[in-house]
Amino acid sequence: MSSAGERTVNGKRELTEGLAAQILEHIRSGALATGTHLTAQELAERFSVSRFPVGQALQLLAAKGVLTHQRNRGYFVSDVKDVSPETLGLSTKDDASEVYFRIAEDHLQGRLPEPASEAYLKESYGISKAQLNAVLGRIAQEGWAERRPGYGWSFSPMLTTPESLEQTYRVRLALEPAALLEPTYRLDRDIAARCREAELRLLGGAIETDSAAALHERGVRFHEAIIGASGNPFFLEAVRRINRVRRLLSYRSMVDRKRYRQQCEEHLQILDLLERERNEEASQALRRHLEHTIGNLQEIRPILEH
Repeated sequence: MSSAGERTVNGKRELTEGLAAQILEHIRSGALATGTHLTAQELAERFSVSRFPVGQALQLLAAKGVLTHQRNRGYFVSDVKDVSPETLGLSTKDDASEVYFRIAEDHLQGRLPEPASEAYLKESYGISKAQLNAVLGRIAQEGWAERRPGYGWSFSPMLTTPESLEQTYRVRLALEPAALLEPTYRLDRDIAARCREAELRLLGGAIETDSAAALHERGVRFHEAIIGASGNPFFLEAVRRINRVRRLLSYRSMVDRKRYRQQCEEHLQILDLLERERNEEASQALRRHLEHTIGNLQEIRPILEH
């Protein structure tokens, strides 16, 4: 039987490797090009963790050659064309994410006590203090839980209804097509290629095998990549804020995966238009794509209300 100390060490190693794998996938998906400067703060916000585990993950990726480290300047992206978490020997096991989704589901079902003590959460989900801190830090950053003075955690009702999820899509409907029409718009060719690779991988069978978290992240990465090419950072920041808070319900919507083939094909159509610099048509295609998603929410409403 492993000791508590061994479990803690293993938990921290899995957390570091799991986060390193996520950062690598974030780079490879097209959000970051070779030579890009990585900041711990931006990655901490993206993955809803503190800067300390991000720093450990960056050190690990640098040791494996994925990043270069320059003294007093930080970490920079290297060539990751033929690199994956598997080729680097990184464990993609992510107990923290698994517990995150279990807590999210229990919150949606109204099964969590109010407030919930950390002792209760550790015992209920069978995790270490380090893992619990990582999960609660992520949840707090996404805005649906906060620490109670002196005792436990309170979980917010925010974004636990189909109506609130639809509202986030309507905000995106107003923002994202407009971002593609910015005069400074420029989609990097390598980023477009990696976005295409991710969509083709899903069409090749990963729609059925990827986790709900992986499917959610792939959609987030695609939309943030094409919006990030607008040259206007305020569009991207607004979309990122929305993406952080909508996860709670959007992952549940992935129980029904039949619609994902159409979504992938629509993503590829948008990419084709952007690469041909037909941004007006791409903007219209993106609008139709988001409208289809809003329509799909009505069809899966029973799943969201479950």
